[in-house]
Amino acid sequence: MVVRNKIISQILQRSRSKSIINTSLGQQKCWGSSAAATATEVGSKSMGFWLKDYEDYRKSLYGGNITHKALFVDAVGTLLVPAQPTAQIYRQMGEKYGVKYSEDEILNRYRWAYGQPWGRSRLRYVDDGRPFWQYIVSSSTGCSNAQYFEELYNYFMTEKAWQLCDPNAGKVFQALRNAGVKVAVVSNFDTRLRPLLRALDCEHWFDAMAVSAEVAAEKPNPTIFLKACDLLGVNPEDAVHVGDDRRNDIWGARDAGCDAWLWGSEVHSFQEVFALLMCH
Repeated sequence: MVVRNKIISQILQRSRSKSIINTSLGQQKCWGSSAAATATEVGSKSMGFWLKDYEDYRKSLYGGNITHKALFVDAVGTLLVPAQPTAQIYRQMGEKYGVKYSEDEILNRYRWAYGQPWGRSRLRYVDDGRPFWQYIVSSSTGCSNAQYFEELYNYFMTEKAWQLCDPNAGKVFQALRNAGVKVAVVSNFDTRLRPLLRALDCEHWFDAMAVSAEVAAEKPNPTIFLKACDLLGVNPEDAVHVGDDRRNDIWGARDAGCDAWLWGSEVHSFQEVFALLMCH
């Protein structure tokens, strides 16, 4: 796996040095063309020779002309990030409920609480995840006021609480689907994820969603990735997962037999993901 990571890193570094992946999606004609033209323009023409290294690596693993048929995408940290720091929201909304901690104190307490074993269940996100989040909020802020919790809980289900990591994500996913690649969200999240993506007007970008609260398995458990494979009708070796957490996303996906790319390290945009997927 170290060799594969080095290959991808070299490919993308060389690509950037030649300005291969620096054109905005809004200027690329391929997004309005056929799936074949899209794959040709952004894949074969853009990445060219350098991506052959990665294609050869894939063939050495599985033999033959292997290509990815599905893309799995992590939600928080890869597809979405909070529009404001979480600790800032906790403090601002908590002032009227008597929260006195600073943002730094809230952040430190949040990290500590999130890192503790969750004793009520092997899963943090069961159904709507309220018991777990009540624990997180009260541990982070020292406030157990029910009204305060509900205000926070509902806020993080609205479009104003989140923003896309990559504003071009929707166009890339549509181009991938036009090229025959299925796209799914694979996320450790409670049942708010679907209404949240609907509020952000991006639920229709995906062919399926494997949400931990719905499938009763959380990353890095391979079960959630295998469920996503079942939902899309693909084999694990035909899927690649993109996520920002090395343990949950990369190790988990690989344990399931999927390929995996680390967001923010191996890939930095969904346009780069597109180029790698279309390298064949």
